[in-house]
Amino acid sequence: MNTINQIAWDDTVLPFQFDRSDIRGRIARLDGVLDHILSRHNYPAQVSTLVAELALLAALIGPTIKLRWKLSLQVRGNGAVRTIAADYYAPEGEDESARIRAWASFDEDRLDDGPAFGQIGDGYFAILIHQGQDMQPYQGITPLTGGSLSACAQTYFAQSEQLPSRFSLAYGRSQLSGQPEHWRAGGIMLQTLPTQPMEESDGGSGEQGLIEAADILQGEESEDWNRANLLLDTVEQLELIGPNVGPTDLLLRLFHEETPRVYDPQRIEFGCSCTADRVRDTLAIYSAKDIAHMTTKEGIVTADCQFCGAHYELDPNSLGFEATVDANGDPIDPGSDGTGT
Repeated sequence: MNTINQIAWDDTVLPFQFDRSDIRGRIARLDGVLDHILSRHNYPAQVSTLVAELALLAALIGPTIKLRWKLSLQVRGNGAVRTIAADYYAPEGEDESARIRAWASFDEDRLDDGPAFGQIGDGYFAILIHQGQDMQPYQGITPLTGGSLSACAQTYFAQSEQLPSRFSLAYGRSQLSGQPEHWRAGGIMLQTLPTQPMEESDGGSGEQGLIEAADILQGEESEDWNRANLLLDTVEQLELIGPNVGPTDLLLRLFHEETPRVYDPQRIEFGCSCTADRVRDTLAIYSAKDIAHMTTKEGIVTADCQFCGAHYELDPNSLGFEATVDANGDPIDPGSDGTGT
């Protein structure tokens, strides 16, 4: 555990807890990571802000879960923005960084001048917890309500996890003196302490009516929660984004009466899990006929990672479910000529 002091805060998540109440939280700052994510795509402004918001939510939510592999946030809608996805990969070791990636798909011709959240239309917000590549993920969903992705996350935690939660986020392009303009984001998450691990709950879809903090907390707990939220309401966007105000300074300014206790900050970096083998696994559902339709005139199958933009060129003879076994059902070496010999 660290005493409150000033360290380098860009691309970090600082965990904290109030000694005065059963409330925990996170302060996140994304600088180079977010700029790395968005610089790989020529997103319109509304799409960029949605990707920034979801990436920041992933950075705040991921460390709150006993995670062995990956947390995925997914947004699906019927509007101009069809899909937004962000993945948080837990650190692989004690001194390792966590990793984040994010992307969006959209129909530019359908974008209008309205708010970014309105470009998604009707749909859902989903949280998926993957504890291993061979394990069935836990999934919980909630409708797209509240006017922002952070409001959807708050609804999800109250509805599906019975955990009153609050997010205050800020993101945008920043230009410091002597530096080129780039993306920055910062946010605070407040949450009541859970009574059971998140992965042990039964999820939910938010179809029984929205649950609010007042439906869950009573008496002193309710007073503590309301007081913390009133204090959070005083935060300013420039304080959230930084870098002139460090997270520890901000924590003391907002919550010094709550006696905040801070823990070791978690470093965040951009990271993508795509590989040629995983692309092959994705294409294993297709037949040889399907693969032939995907093959270019040059005799290769190409694929681009939607998250990092990596470009793959693959031998069509190594792809599809018919390339994995021969006529006798024996495995075929993907590097062979496809005859199994």
